[in-house]
Order: sequence, then structure tokens, then C-alpha cells
Amino acid sequence: MQTLCETTLNTIFDDCRQCGTCCKKYRKIVLQPDEVSFIKQMGGHVGVDISLKDIREQGIDAATREAKERGRVFMIHPDEKGCIFLEKRNEKFFCKIYHYRPRTCRGFRCNLADNSFLTLFGDNSIHLLGQTSFGLPLTGNKG
Repeated sequence: MQTLCETTLNTIFDDCRQCGTCCKKYRKIVLQPDEVSFIKQMGGHVGVDISLKDIREQGIDAATREAKERGRVFMIHPDEKGCIFLEKRNEKFFCKIYHYRPRTCRGFRCNLADNSFLTLFGDNSIHLLGQTSFGLPLTGNKG
């Protein structure tokens, strides 16, 4: 598999246009353990990714604890309005916690030049950081 150099990547990613699309579209953002309490204190919605099977087999407390240990903790945007920290001023969108935003948000790079690029990643920005929508490492076919 061929990898792209940073210079090439910079040609396909745009600077933020302050359109708010990413903060509305992506509804589940991976949080690092040191980010969880801040997001909660600021009023953000935080959840863990556990299945009904996990709950049945382990109980909710054990399943929640295991999900946290595996890094499956997310800031959730429960509706189409997007992130609770997204604010619109003068027809542009701003992050109310911009300097303190989660690392997943910091790692996101906008690409609105071509919708086909966005479809590679589905509906979740965490794919851009090499993780599945469940916060697990991506696995690829070699060969």
C-alpha cells in the first residue's frame, strides 16, 4: 500500500472554512482519558461504546469499565445540530472550546473540494486518525 507524504496530503486538505459541517456531521468523537472530565464539566455529552452482548455477558458496570480501559469513550452529538460547543456568529461557525478541544478534533482536516474523499471515511471523523467507528485500530488487507 502506497502512503502519501505530508506535502501531498496538504494539497488535498483545506484550511477551515468555518462552515460548521464537520461539527454537525460527525456525531461521535473519540476522547482521550485526560479529556473526559473537561468535556463533562463543560456540558458535553460523553458515552462509552458497549454492545448489548457485552452488557448481558459482563453486566453494565464491567462492560463500561472495559470499554473505558480500551479507549472506547466518545463525545456524542445526539442530534443534527451538531457539537454542543459549536457556535454561529456572523454566518461563520466557531468552537467555543477551540483551544481546549479534543485531540480528535485537532487532528481533523477539512476537505470539501470533492465529496468522494469524504465517502472514504464514512460518517465519523475518527477514521481519519486510523481508528474504526468503535475507536479500535483499523485493520487492512496486506497484499
